[in-house]
Amino acid sequence: MKDLFSQHASQYAQFRPVYPKELYDFIYAHVTHFGCAWDAGTGNGQAANELAKKFITVLATDISSAQLNQAIRHHNIQYSVADEVINHPLKSVDLITVAQAIHWFDRTRFFECVKKVGKPDAIIAVWGYGLLRINPTVDSIIDNFYYNVIGSFWDPERKMIDDHYRTIPFPFSEIEAPLFSFSFQWPLEQLHGYLNTWSAVRKYIQLHHTNPVDRLIKQLQTHWLNNVEVTFPLFLRIGRVH
Repeated sequence: MKDLFSQHASQYAQFRPVYPKELYDFIYAHVTHFGCAWDAGTGNGQAANELAKKFITVLATDISSAQLNQAIRHHNIQYSVADEVINHPLKSVDLITVAQAIHWFDRTRFFECVKKVGKPDAIIAVWGYGLLRINPTVDSIIDNFYYNVIGSFWDPERKMIDDHYRTIPFPFSEIEAPLFSFSFQWPLEQLHGYLNTWSAVRKYIQLHHTNPVDRLIKQLQTHWLNNVEVTFPLFLRIGRVH
């Protein structure tokens, strides 16, 4: 598993968007028992914190200790440093989740582990969100930045996000899921912070010793008056473990 976010874990915790309640409600509607959940690639524990409101115990793992140091604390969340695999009793987990991270996993190892620790009726849910949308004018500027300015700095795994995870093999009894979206009223400073969490931006800075986001923000200033509604498309793969 690649670790591309440890060096800016505090920014990740501060500027990454929060997943909508509708997503969790849809997932929970398919869960049979609410004993134990495992949130793999938990990052700063955003999803784990939501799971903790519903489950007795939440196992939250991530390869990055720096990310876990930023994680939201809750009495029933057990954080630990781990990659795609956990050492846990067989057939003991009711729900396995991966939020915006499965494209970094060794998915063969992970899915094998899911089948071992998941109960016979367990649910696995993996989701991600794509490129933000605002309005046609701003979108064209951001698209140029995304594809042309920093496009060559994205890791190959980013293509799975662009493909909405449809190209990822999913060896479970898949449940049809709707498309979701979630929106926020953002000042330009929030967009600036969010874009600086992109792994491609960090790579660009390492090579060129200048931040391309600063130039982009200057381009957007005349189009961004006060707060602007920012919408993210959100996609979900969900299935039952047998």
